[in-house]
Amino acid sequence: MTTVPDGLTPDDDPNSPFTLLQTLPKTMPQSLPELLQRINRENPNEKISCVIADLSFPWIFDIAENMGAEPVGFSPPSAACLAMMLHTLKLLEEGTLDANGPLKNGDVISLSDDIPSWSGKELPWSFAGDLKAEKHFFELVKGYKDAGKAKLWLCNTCYELEPAVAELLPNILPVGPLNLLDSNNSRSTNFYSEDSSCLSWLDSKLDGSVIYVSFGSFAVFSQQQLDELALGLELSGRAFLWVIRPDLANGSRVAYPDGFLERVSGLGKIVEWAPQNRVLSHSAIGCFVSHCGWNSTLEGVSRGVPFLCWSYFADQLHNERDICEKWEIGLKIEFDEVGIRSRHEIKKKIDMLFCDSKFKENASKLKEMCGKSVSDGGSSCKNLEKFIDHLSRR
Repeated sequence: MTTVPDGLTPDDDPNSPFTLLQTLPKTMPQSLPELLQRINRENPNEKISCVIADLSFPWIFDIAENMGAEPVGFSPPSAACLAMMLHTLKLLEEGTLDANGPLKNGDVISLSDDIPSWSGKELPWSFAGDLKAEKHFFELVKGYKDAGKAKLWLCNTCYELEPAVAELLPNILPVGPLNLLDSNNSRSTNFYSEDSSCLSWLDSKLDGSVIYVSFGSFAVFSQQQLDELALGLELSGRAFLWVIRPDLANGSRVAYPDGFLERVSGLGKIVEWAPQNRVLSHSAIGCFVSHCGWNSTLEGVSRGVPFLCWSYFADQLHNERDICEKWEIGLKIEFDEVGIRSRHEIKKKIDMLFCDSKFKENASKLKEMCGKSVSDGGSSCKNLEKFIDHLSRR
């Protein structure tokens, strides 16, 4: 493996995605061509013919073309989110969006009758309560003008989940859900140390009885909100597995309500990080309280787990629409009038999800559909073979 400089200084926060997205364009346009040239010199009979770049770095496509390599994009979010971001410049030109990102005309943006629309608060660059971050992210999205240079887009989805997007983006190749390619759930895809003790704890629970709670790598919450979540889980009376990162309480450790840990000692288990794919594959899991990031969404969908949606920002807000409205495999946990998801709302939605079999039935259908897509002859399997064949002909 070879690396290139990221441009970060000792004073920069290495955990800030915004900082990294600012520094990389300053260093990689010089260091990446040098790397590609060196590889080609050292392997004159096997020169690089294709460069695959993340959606966040579309300026790499120019570098690829200048080096005689085919530029191919990879989209970590949903195909619908990719379509929305690739349409952003057109929406600006039409006057639908203003220069800073908010909706200027209309109440919603609809790209297709078969794709849930985006309201002004659900755009891919939306950051509730943080207009500075929202504006900064929108500036990055406006830089996606070079994304049109990608000859193909590999997407971590399957055609059956998002069929309407193929009509908007004919050059996409859905090749997912990628988590299903690790059939043994043996690979970790994060930088946190996983606590596997939760798996043996799950072994002691009844099938479909446990609430799994995890908000991914970036979400943080006020201590008040975390208190409400803790008390909501307690009120539900159901077993729960709760992932609590050390920085979950606005960058600090969580302080639990008085007596909470003692009262739920026989009911719940708390870990700093969990082997999520293995957890979601466990028969004891009954629902997933999730921030609805696309990776977590696919991991839950492909394992047939219903959702309780607690979206936080950006594409998560639209993924929640897919889960609740399009696929009907989950429910949204709503804010109250002061912007808190209360313990009573949490308990209410837990009860509703566990008492209505349609959520599990719909989730099971999606699980089967996703499994077929990555199997021999499935749509994602065929797309991956098509891509490999395309590269071999260059």
